[in-house]
Amino acid sequence: MFHTASDADIKAGEVSDVYFQRTVEILQARGDRKRVKAEIYLKSLPEDWHWGVLAGIEEAAALLDGVPVDVRAMDEGTVFAPYQPVLTLEGVYVDWAQYETALLGLLCQASGIASNAFVGGCDGVAVTKSAELIDADPTGTIPHSLVLMVGDTVEALKAFHEVIEPKVRRVALIDTLQDEKFEAIRVAEALGKDLFAVRLDTPSSRRGDLYRIVEEVRWELNLRGFEHVKIVASGGIDEYEILRLNPVVDSYGVGTSIANAPVLNFALDIMEIEGRPMAKRGKWSGAKDVLRRRGTLETVVQPAGTPAPAGGPWDALLKPLVTRGRVARDLPPPRTIRDFVLDQLAGVPLDTIRRQGLRRDF
Repeated sequence: MFHTASDADIKAGEVSDVYFQRTVEILQARGDRKRVKAEIYLKSLPEDWHWGVLAGIEEAAALLDGVPVDVRAMDEGTVFAPYQPVLTLEGVYVDWAQYETALLGLLCQASGIASNAFVGGCDGVAVTKSAELIDADPTGTIPHSLVLMVGDTVEALKAFHEVIEPKVRRVALIDTLQDEKFEAIRVAEALGKDLFAVRLDTPSSRRGDLYRIVEEVRWELNLRGFEHVKIVASGGIDEYEILRLNPVVDSYGVGTSIANAPVLNFALDIMEIEGRPMAKRGKWSGAKDVLRRRGTLETVVQPAGTPAPAGGPWDALLKPLVTRGRVARDLPPPRTIRDFVLDQLAGVPLDTIRRQGLRRDF
């Protein structure tokens, strides 16, 4: 048995915090069927992040499909900043209250991972099932275990070359048994033009300055006419190390920094009850619209239904997702979402996007 909730458990509200279940029980006993409007947003981002990438909208739609509620949400892959509502709900509170825990969990984890993946420029995945879900071919190189089982780096690469279909790029792992420089030369001479790249996964205990090691490997390969061979770095790589290594490294293998990315701390708060603005202390009550100046990341949050600021055109970021309990729009495939994210970030240095535009602390 895997210790994860089933789809049926989640749809049944079984992953709700118990105080939501008790709240629903109390309100039902009182005959309370008041309609509310609520919104999901965050006050801050992890570490020194200045923006996030919204993810989990497809799962949120699946969760709320069949629940008598109206939902507006930003598109999957929208770049957003703190204090910008990313999803709103309207309906009888007791009809959807038990889904708050699951809804936040889906958005928090997915958005944290998506933000870190796109900060690093993620181009593919290595896990077979993950690739299937995004309609892509899995990518990968050679593990240390293959080199150890064969007993030699070059022989392991030759075995890979003989057995694995030609469309898979030949990338040699060069740090298992010997010095990276000499292993790089050996595998390049063995495969020649068929060698696509060499990968350094050197553990920190033996690494020294990885930048200098890669420079040395690059020099020796170029000196011998192997300029076509690219260099891949992996092992403890995060977005900060990528920025440092970019001048000498062509590609990166990143696992932990994406899978264990900081969770984005979304919160869900009631903003209106029966059409009357009502929120807890520290929140700005009332329903809101989120507008973005077309072609920019300049964003304004304002009371719902008020005219857009001058200087448009402005696009509404919150769009119908679920209407009267039914999913209201088609959701794009992962590759389309990725293109959308990269289009938003085009021409903007990854470390300089600030919380732009008109900001209000709701």
